[in-house]
Amino acid sequence: MKHKKKLSKAEQQITNVLTYHEKELQAISFPKSDKLDLKIAKLELEMQAVGIDIGKAKPVQQEVSVPQVLVLPDWERLCVEAEKSIGSECNIENLFTEEELMANHLAIKKLNDDFNALHRLDRYDIGIAALAGILGSVVDILMVGIPQKGYDGLEAGPLADHVRAWFDQRFPEEEMQKLANSKESKVPFDAQDNRNTREYIVGLSAYYHRFLSLGHDPLLGFVVGVLDIINGSMTTIDKEGKFVSQIMENYSNRRETELFAAIAKQIAHLKSDLTTSMGLPAPLMGLFNLLQFGSIGEEEQTIAEIVQGMYYEGYDFIHFCAQSIPVMVTEVVIRLGYALKRIKEGYGVLESVPVSLNRTKHPKLSTMLFIGHSASATINAGKIYFKKSPMAINYPQWIAFAKYSFSQMRWAVLEKDDMRDAYVSEIQFENLKGISYMINNTFEQFADGCIVISEDPSK
Repeated sequence: MKHKKKLSKAEQQITNVLTYHEKELQAISFPKSDKLDLKIAKLELEMQAVGIDIGKAKPVQQEVSVPQVLVLPDWERLCVEAEKSIGSECNIENLFTEEELMANHLAIKKLNDDFNALHRLDRYDIGIAALAGILGSVVDILMVGIPQKGYDGLEAGPLADHVRAWFDQRFPEEEMQKLANSKESKVPFDAQDNRNTREYIVGLSAYYHRFLSLGHDPLLGFVVGVLDIINGSMTTIDKEGKFVSQIMENYSNRRETELFAAIAKQIAHLKSDLTTSMGLPAPLMGLFNLLQFGSIGEEEQTIAEIVQGMYYEGYDFIHFCAQSIPVMVTEVVIRLGYALKRIKEGYGVLESVPVSLNRTKHPKLSTMLFIGHSASATINAGKIYFKKSPMAINYPQWIAFAKYSFSQMRWAVLEKDDMRDAYVSEIQFENLKGISYMINNTFEQFADGCIVISEDPSK
């Protein structure tokens, strides 16, 4: 059984006063209309008996009277008076009949049903989301593929190869080599082995130094890497999951004391490493070195070892960018389909632009994105299973799936009930505006010609 919400102090006071007034009104006895009619008829006969013609009787002109003073009672005194009369724990439901309570229950149920209908996906919404997820997966399987080392470097699907060629063209090898050798890109966290380290870093080598050094992370690097440049240090997570941050004394001339100079150097260094044979790792990839557990595959490798092998085989930042394209396809198709459907349903263009994920403005969009990315993630899981290779993992897709799963869970568990209550309350508030206007209008008519003052609470 659902527990009733405990009333606040102000709500309970209002309930008490309303109950008190209801009791006072019931105590007033009004004569029945039939008795009034008899009295009026009797007076008319008496007037006719003395020769007064009722039809020609002129109204008696009243003398101009002094305006009546209307005193509004003090609220606190009224609350105390109500509690003395009927107690302090009155129930608002007792003021209504069973029929009125049932009508109110049905009205609230209808508002709740209306709210659920706004957020409930129809078959077209589900179809758009599922089709977008499948389309993104097809692009991933057929166009992105799995990177492999060939004679001309890393090769994958046609779309992934095109993305890598674009990066190679945009960041030519000769220019990047010059940049790498220049002072403006030299950073203290770029040691390629343990000859210049004070504390030994397991796995530090020309192959893995970018993977182990957090300063080379395309995302974390703008925090950890910048701090390393300012402090003259190198922060790493080695192949055994050990976190090490140490001052690089031999690279002290690579420090920058100004924040913006450090950021500029960080950008230059990442740019110079972007198209190298062992390029930058995917964002946050180095953190997987902390996952020193698991027994995966025939070789019973840990998660950290699996990810280290993926980086060695060519799963780098450029491949991450290529894998992001199928995720973008899923995202764009869902948002575009959502907008076109909204416009067809009669909404304005500005109301249909699916930029915001605010469920009040776009109640179905987040759920559609969750379904679409869930479909893509499921298909990718199947691809991993059949390929028997961790290189088939679409890292950006699983990030998107995690993001929308968290959003959907938070909505279902924490936000949905509050939003439903807000929706119902807003409509009820709009209805109360009309009632408030009627009450104010009635009071103005009642107080017309009166002097209205408030009661002095001190008396």
